[in-house]
Amino acid sequence: MVSHRRPSQPGLGLGARGSAIAVSAAAATAAAALGAAPAGADPQQTPEATRAKVDLLFEQAEKATELYNKAGEQVGRLRGLVDQAQDSAARGQERVNKMRGALGSLAGAQYRSGGIDPALALLLSSDPDSYLDKASVLDRVGARQSGTLRELQQAQRRLGQVRMEAAHDLTELERSRAAVSRHKRTVERKLAEARRLLDSLPSADRDSYDRASRSDRGEGSMLLGGAPASARAAAAVRAAQNAVGRPYVWGANGPSGFDCSGLTQWSYAQAGVGLPRTSQAQRYAGRQVPLSAARPGDLVAYRDDASHIGMYVGNGQVIHAPYPGASVRYDPVGMMPVSSVTRV
Repeated sequence: MVSHRRPSQPGLGLGARGSAIAVSAAAATAAAALGAAPAGADPQQTPEATRAKVDLLFEQAEKATELYNKAGEQVGRLRGLVDQAQDSAARGQERVNKMRGALGSLAGAQYRSGGIDPALALLLSSDPDSYLDKASVLDRVGARQSGTLRELQQAQRRLGQVRMEAAHDLTELERSRAAVSRHKRTVERKLAEARRLLDSLPSADRDSYDRASRSDRGEGSMLLGGAPASARAAAAVRAAQNAVGRPYVWGANGPSGFDCSGLTQWSYAQAGVGLPRTSQAQRYAGRQVPLSAARPGDLVAYRDDASHIGMYVGNGQVIHAPYPGASVRYDPVGMMPVSSVTRV
């Protein structure tokens, strides 16, 4: 998480299978948008202005982290598709080989008995598909041979399609891997810049930055929340509570460290519930409810683009992984503008 004092700009969205091109486009857009941030502190700059730059850098780093998480999720999905397509291609090739072998045996038997049927000779050529395009020779084969030929043609066509899909998925996989690397470099650069700026502040100002990050904007400060909405929500709250004190680690989803969406994903996984990896996807992982109706276990998304997320735990508080250098902790639910509350 980053500053709890700034509204944010809308973020970038990503698609499903074959959307690695969109991932790459998002990477380029994000790089352009994030590249204008300051590289260091101006000696004449006030501590408040320096903290504002740190806010911006942390916010940009968190958005890039969510893009990194999305690209990583895409890599995993595409890797599974590639493995599946390659396995299907191998099984299809084995079936084609068996069919051609069976027909070859038939041709051999015919040859030994006095000559090979011209239809079978054509079948066993390098281009058996052309056989079925020449209806004039269909009367040379029996119904059984004709059916086998058609099955072979269909199997070869399916095999070709599977191989094309595998090649496409491999290309998309490489693009997604490149997007992961780009987002990683963006995050690392922004975090390094933010750390340099924070280190340039006197210790009292660094302490005040952390205190300011816990400030409540007043939104939801009177909430109590009652009991969790379900047994799984209660289990997720217990898991989040057990994670308090563990470090923020960007791109991590536990158990030793977390980024914001990694914490909520891990907490619900301990309750046997699978959540998407990114905060933008998690906001739609259940039924949205008003903030005034929030109950422990609900997911609270922040900023218009839902680039940060935490778990409501009652008494007007959330547990969340804030930003690098801070640990998983309790903070007021109104620490930033709330964009949605989701009941899983």
